[in-house]
Amino acid sequence: MALINLRSLGVTLGAPLFSNLNLSVEPGDRLGIVAANGRGKSTLLRAITGAFEPTSGDITRSRGLRVGHVEQDVPASLIDMAFHDAVLAALPADQAESESWRVDIVLDDLDVPEEMRQRPLSKLSGGWQRLALLARVWVTEPDMLLLDEPTNHLDLARIAQLEGWLNALPRDVPVVICSHDRAFLDAVTNRTLFLRPENSQVFSLPYSRARDALDEIDASEARRFEKDMKTAQQLRRQAAKLNNIGINSGSDLLVVKTKQLKERAERLEDAARPAHQERSAGAIRLANRGTHAKVLVTFDDAPVTTPDGTLLFRTGKLWLRQGDRVVLLGRNGTGKTRLVNMVRQAIGAPENARDVVKATPSLVLGYGDQGLSDLRDKDAPLSMLTRRFELGEQRARTLLAGAGLTVEMQGNPIGRLSGGQKARLGMLVLRLTNPNFYLLDEPTNHLDIDGQEALEDELLKHEASCLLVSHDRSFVRAVGNRFWLIEKKRLVEVESPEGFFADVAKNGA
Repeated sequence: MALINLRSLGVTLGAPLFSNLNLSVEPGDRLGIVAANGRGKSTLLRAITGAFEPTSGDITRSRGLRVGHVEQDVPASLIDMAFHDAVLAALPADQAESESWRVDIVLDDLDVPEEMRQRPLSKLSGGWQRLALLARVWVTEPDMLLLDEPTNHLDLARIAQLEGWLNALPRDVPVVICSHDRAFLDAVTNRTLFLRPENSQVFSLPYSRARDALDEIDASEARRFEKDMKTAQQLRRQAAKLNNIGINSGSDLLVVKTKQLKERAERLEDAARPAHQERSAGAIRLANRGTHAKVLVTFDDAPVTTPDGTLLFRTGKLWLRQGDRVVLLGRNGTGKTRLVNMVRQAIGAPENARDVVKATPSLVLGYGDQGLSDLRDKDAPLSMLTRRFELGEQRARTLLAGAGLTVEMQGNPIGRLSGGQKARLGMLVLRLTNPNFYLLDEPTNHLDIDGQEALEDELLKHEASCLLVSHDRSFVRAVGNRFWLIEKKRLVEVESPEGFFADVAKNGA
């Protein structure tokens, strides 16, 4: 029996986000919702909870259904509360006073360390804040869970833990998940909704298999559309020929036949629908100016240490060559970011770099970190671009529009942009830098699946040389051709990331 029924549901905000959506959610469903940034995923979740009124259609909920909605951001009213207290505050006052033990059970299930429970949320990472929001919802014992981008800011160990937790939930509790993490969706879902302005598609399959099925449907519709248009053109050409013959011969029969052919062509054209084309949230393009150097970065048993000098690991003797796309693997706290910063300094400020990390002088660095720290919140995209790259205003506006930033956004502070918009702006800055070596720390953060695939394609197409840090398993598998693992205070090369992924999933952090 369905717990939620959506009938002919539609939301229009300026343009249709989705329309005529028919969907049911039943016990045991693990439904993934996939769409580009800004295409209605979060809006649909809010509509299911009743917090948003759809433009058209109906939503029917089972009587007494309790829906738990885990949103993306921590409310301002909770940010200064301790982790434990923020979860406790989700319970009704009388229950919070007499049944506070419920909080400890949920936090134990989520493996939240004791010392973490008394820290204010404002002092915690985005990943721990996300787990606090999940705990707040789960402690209320909902009948159904809605999760909005649950893996944002989580490291691999926490993602694996979340996967295990979701897969261990009682099967009668349905879960609806909006996510851009392809590997996560494959691990935890059994149904997939591709949300579209028209003709949204639902498959009883996890993401990757559903995507293959969707691609087949889109390809079939594209072929059908092309065939119908070709047939309509042939009918019009035949009609034109008969019309000329009819005029010259004065045949009424040919005039009637001409009219029938035109009407058939019009009916075909009216009924034909082009295959769905995803409206891009902004193009992602990279550049590679190239270099004649074969070896780009050399590591001569470099010690990687904490700020106070404690040894984290040694690199051994390694070389990063032209065409290498090296993925740096390791658990949190093992020193990945420290090594990235050492490479960055060796390229950008070689006079201050240690001799144990050397970069060829011809390297031009394209650097992007997960916090997009190169983009200042108070800057406007237009003024930042014209100043940094000495571009004319019209050229800068054209580039920004291509990256998905409207004229209004171009003059507003960068801090007002969404995560996806900032990520695409960061990619545009990388492109204009015209590097021959990329140093990327969590580059897929805030990118939707369309953006992730575009970034993968660009790195491969330009044969970009790069050193990457990423928790996105699909991205790592698609892009990496060498893999360096921090293990037992050594940096070792491994053939594949799969052993590391499996170890993290089994043993956690």
